This record gives sequence, structure tokens and C-alpha cells, in this order.
Amino acid sequence: MPTVSVGRDRLFATLGRTYTQEEFEALCFEFGIELDDVTTEKAIIRKEKHLEDDGEVEGDDEVIYKIEVAANRYDLLCLEGLARALRVFTGTEASPVFRVSSIPRGSMLQMHVKPQTSQIRPHVVCAVLRGVTFDEARYNSFIDLQDKLHQNICRKRTLVAIGTHDLDTLVAPFSYEALPPYEINFVPLKQEESFRADKLMEFYKSDMKLKKFLHIIENSPVYPVIYDSNRTVLSLPPIINGAHSAITLTTRNVFIECTATDLTKAKIVLNTMVTMFSEYCENKFEVEPVEVVHHDGSKTVYPDLSCYKMEAPLSDILGPIGVSLDEKQVVCLLNKMQLQAESHSSKGEHRISVSVPPTRSDILHACDLVEDVAIAYGYNNVPKSKPKCMTIGGRQPLNRFSDKIRAEVARAGYMEVLTFILSSHEENFVMLNRTDDKSKAVVIANPRTSEFEVVRTSLMSCLLKTLKHNIDHPRPIKIFEVGDVVTLDPTRDVGASNNRRLAALYCNRVSGFEEIMGLVDSIVKIVRAPHVKFGEKYYVPTDEPEFFPKRQCKIVTSDGKQVGYLGIVHAEVLRKFGIPDPCTFVEMDIEALL
Repeated sequence: MPTVSVGRDRLFATLGRTYTQEEFEALCFEFGIELDDVTTEKAIIRKEKHLEDDGEVEGDDEVIYKIEVAANRYDLLCLEGLARALRVFTGTEASPVFRVSSIPRGSMLQMHVKPQTSQIRPHVVCAVLRGVTFDEARYNSFIDLQDKLHQNICRKRTLVAIGTHDLDTLVAPFSYEALPPYEINFVPLKQEESFRADKLMEFYKSDMKLKKFLHIIENSPVYPVIYDSNRTVLSLPPIINGAHSAITLTTRNVFIECTATDLTKAKIVLNTMVTMFSEYCENKFEVEPVEVVHHDGSKTVYPDLSCYKMEAPLSDILGPIGVSLDEKQVVCLLNKMQLQAESHSSKGEHRISVSVPPTRSDILHACDLVEDVAIAYGYNNVPKSKPKCMTIGGRQPLNRFSDKIRAEVARAGYMEVLTFILSSHEENFVMLNRTDDKSKAVVIANPRTSEFEVVRTSLMSCLLKTLKHNIDHPRPIKIFEVGDVVTLDPTRDVGASNNRRLAALYCNRVSGFEEIMGLVDSIVKIVRAPHVKFGEKYYVPTDEPEFFPKRQCKIVTSDGKQVGYLGIVHAEVLRKFGIPDPCTFVEMDIEALL
């Protein structure tokens, strides 16, 4: 959940009254947010620098409220939006009406999009805030909102990147292009010398803030860039803006551009930026549009600040909450949440029509209206009631059976271990002498580390890795695990399926093949399921690369179905895991035995 840091005194000034901490915590709870922490600027700096409480630091003692908001409420990510929402909620202010300036199409600023941008970031949306009045607090809030949006809906600038510029330093029309990096030269923000784009990438690899965004375009043959009519670079999205159009406290006209791979999210981000800070414009809550001329000749005007309509039966809104209210009360509650509502009847049914403003991109379905009505009504005011139906909970049969298997293996002298279900690709395949045919393993799209690249398809690598880290324990080492593996399965709606497995590993000065076979024989004897029948010979030779040849077999039922395999682990596999002693391993499908 995002946390917004705001100065207490400035927040109370915008709310029009002061609160005690307890009163403000109660207000936050009623509105569905939470006062997470109360601190000061000096305390934050001390914490970041790991200083003692009495350490001298720069900064003031202004009280800072850290407020936790819902991840999909982008309008609450800055003081302006948060204070506005609370004022409307408490009834001290009506919901504002946002409007686009009435400018003839021929007089609008234009952004021309070149066809090469489709190779890297195909979309751009723009708007202008005219007559803005900044002070230091407003300026900091403006910059902080961009950072919050970049981390949240923009997904660290991969989906959307925001650029803000002093319009008075630029000459329209603008062009959005994609050029080879050696053709782009400009002075980046907070620098004094000009850089070529590819050299700039090398320069920012040592920058703690910007280096994490370089990968987005670094390996592309073309880089996105925005120029004005004088070929002055506005920005190199999503990395850095140009120094020429940097915003200062004296900036009066702000040009906002958002380049994106996702047009829907770009519109939300642009709407959020302009609706939050248009209250500081000369014409309050008015935004100047910009015409985007696409490379195919089509034209689109941004931003779109129109409200969209939603309608739902009154019963559908009140039913999930469990309260009885008339339509006038529901309309009043929705108005408190910045949703302009009205009631009407259709075919004898009371219905609620809602006009959703551009600030509320989180309202997608009638269930979102239910949530807002419940928040405005107050969760603590919803009467308690007993459920109309009674159910008796119970454990899943697979989990009960797994526990019985665990107990049986533990009685045989094995110690249970618990390992991660994620594994590296090398451990899951290469280190086990297996080849990846791309048809089994679920691959993680954006792994945080190289150790968590795939979802394991076997428990073998996990037990061998555990043994490696406990190799100094006295022999014999007898460990087991009961856990899930995941494999690709096109017949399932999610494209993959879980499978519960039992795996056991025996390590000693000798292989201990007979020890593992004894464990398997014990499990076969205790399984009494009528559909699982084992014949006199349930060991069948097999040839798996992770085991020694002719020192392995598979476990089959009387009808020929394989339910497991075991063998002496190949010396090459042991060498890769750094294990000096011979080992025997068994893995069985518990679900096949259930």
C-alpha cells in the first residue's frame, strides 16, 4: 500500500481546521485510509543516515503525517488530492468540476508522433496547465506526485513516463520521435554539459536513482525523444528531462507529456497530474488541451476530463452491505465520495445513476459503488448479524493424507525439511543432467534473483541443495520433504497444475539403496486405497540421467501407472552440488496414492 508523507500543519490548513491526533486517526479510519506514522523531517533524516536520536542533522521539526492509502486511489497520492477528498467527505466542499479550455482546433498546441516510435514507446498524451502559481511546498508536492505515480501505476516507468516542462522556454509544435542514440545530443536535467544519448546511458549507470530505469530502452536500436520546433530536446523518456525546459518556482505555464506502452494508463496518469494541480491555475480546475497528430494522420485531443456514467439497481448496492437505506441516503453517501449521483425509477425498480469524475479511475464496476457506499456509511455502523447458512470447515483430504505420509516417513528415521518452491533454471535442469524441453517448467517473467527463475518441477534439487548446506552433519543424513511441484498444463484455466510429491534422500559412506527401497516398501504397504493396487513386482528398470545406469527404477502400480522413481544419484550430479558422499533418492506422487 502506498504511503503519502504530508506536513501536518499544511494539511490542517488545507482542511480548514485542526485535529488532535486521535481525531485525525478517526477521520482517516472513517474514510478508509490509515495514519501509519507520525514523525518529523529531522527524524526521517536520522533514520536514513542511521544516526542516534540526539545526532545533529539539517531540517526542521515540522510534524509529518505518513498516511497509507489504497493502491488504486491515485488521486490520494499527494496532499492536494488527499485534502480535497477529505473536504468533500466531511461536507465542507462540493466536488470540483474539471473542464478543458475552449480552444479552436487550429489554435491548439500540437504534438506530432513519428512512425519510428512504434518500435519502442508508441503512445504519447499531453496537456498544459496555464497560469500556475508555485511555492516551495506546491513544487515539492508536484515532483513527489510524479515519483509516486512512477512507482505505482507506471510500474517504475516501464508502462508510462511523465515529463513536465516550462512551456515558456519552448516553441511549439512538438515532435515525438525515435532515433538512433548517436543522433541525440542534449544537456540533461541538473547537468551543464551536453551528452550523446548512448554516452548518457553509461554516465547514469553510477546514478543510484536513474540506473534502475536504463534497462527499459538501453538495448533498443532507437531511443524515444521529444523535440520542440527549434529541435530543443524536452526529454529522453523514460530516463531524464532536458535541462533547458526545467520547471522552477517561477514557472507559470507547465507542459505535461506522458509517453507510454499502455495508452489507458497514460490517460489515467495525465488526468491525475492535471486534476490534482489545476487548482493552482489562474482559471481554477481548467486545463488546456493538446492535439496529438499520429503518424497515420489521425488526431486526438488530450486530456479527456469528461465524466462517464454508471448505473446500478439500489438493491445491488445495498444487498452486499446488509443495510436498509432509501435512494436519497445512498445518493448523499456517494456524493461524499466525490461521485455525483442521482436516483430514478425504471419499471418499478429504484436505480442509482453515478457520474464518475476523471479523478476516480478506480471505479470500474457496480461493486466499487458498493465499497464507497459502505465507507461513507461507516463499517462500524453496519449492524452485526449471524450468517443465514452454517458450514463446517474441514481439512482437505490431500492435506490429511500428506500428514499421514509425513508421520510414516518420520517414524522411519527421516527428518523433514521445508524448501522454496522457486528454483534457478540451472539447479532444476542442468545440475540434474536434465534437458529443458520448454514444455514442463513455469518460468518467472521478472525474477528478483537468479535463484528464483522457475517453479520447481521436482523436489530433487531442493533436497540436494539442503544437503549441500548441511554436509558437515554426522552420517547417515536422512531427510525428506512433502511439497508441491508445478508443471505446465494447457488443460487448466491457469495454464499450470500443482502436484503433491514425497521425496526422500539418504546420504552415507555407502549409497544406501536398500534403505530407500525399504522406505518405499513401507509406504506401499500402508496405502490401502482401493484404486491403487501394487503387484508383486512394482519396481521397473528405467533410464534417467540424474541416476547411475542400472542403479535406478520406477515405481508402478499393477495397471502399469508410474507413481514414483528412485535410484543412486549420479556422481556428476553430486559433484555439481558439492556433495562428496554417495546418495540415494526417491520421489513419489502422493496424489496418485490418495
